Amino acid sequence: MARSLRHDRPHDYKYLIRRWKAVAAKCGLTLKKYGEAGGFDLYFLKSKVVASDAPSIYLSAGIHGDEPGATEGLLAWAEKNHALARQLNLLIFPCLNPWGIVCNSRYDEQGRDLNRSYHNQSIPQIAAQIALFPDDKFDLAIALHEDYDAQGVYLYEVQRVKPFWGEDLIKASSRFIGGDPRRMVEGRPARGGVIRRKIDPELMPDWPEVFIFYFQKVARIFTIETPSEFHIDDRVGAHVRMIEKAITLCRGEFSAKAG
Repeated sequence: MARSLRHDRPHDYKYLIRRWKAVAAKCGLTLKKYGEAGGFDLYFLKSKVVASDAPSIYLSAGIHGDEPGATEGLLAWAEKNHALARQLNLLIFPCLNPWGIVCNSRYDEQGRDLNRSYHNQSIPQIAAQIALFPDDKFDLAIALHEDYDAQGVYLYEVQRVKPFWGEDLIKASSRFIGGDPRRMVEGRPARGGVIRRKIDPELMPDWPEVFIFYFQKVARIFTIETPSEFHIDDRVGAHVRMIEKAITLCRGEFSAKAG
């Protein structure tokens, strides 16, 4: 018997934002509009109270509209973790490409891959997004994605600070989906679903979103990919578990530095 879907309207952007409005107050977040693209309003969420004794965390999803498990996973994390969210300094972009989500497209309404466009701040929505970043750098930045070619969960971890966390995040996801077994993913060596990379703008002149955080010297940067061909409830669950694990590790690291 086919499994029923708990996340049965993943391409309904208005419904997604309604749910974020409902969860925002419980999480101590404000939901605000920061721009418009493709005929849709763009929103971000931010902690109402900035705490000096808590890490600053960036979370985003939906830059590719054909990856709805990412937008659903980010919302599911917030729905599950009201109390935790209130203990963090959060900046959340729940859907960076609403036109793409509605049209089930990787690209925006102008045919651009926004995740290859962060070198071009003449794009109004990218400039508006970056303008919202705080002066102080984030302690953790996570961009949520999916991949139709994936055979399991995999992630990119920017190779900057040790101990690395990638294996722990993959292990956390395994309750729902295990790590991608391939040894090469997107042309890069991988082990157990973990790809570590050093960023070189000369080799990749079209910047993805996470490049901004590299240049801002953010220590912990992850791009998380779940396999699009797997059941959406499992993909959502994997995203939730990996966000939870990354935040647990971040809080521990933050406390250790403060102490």
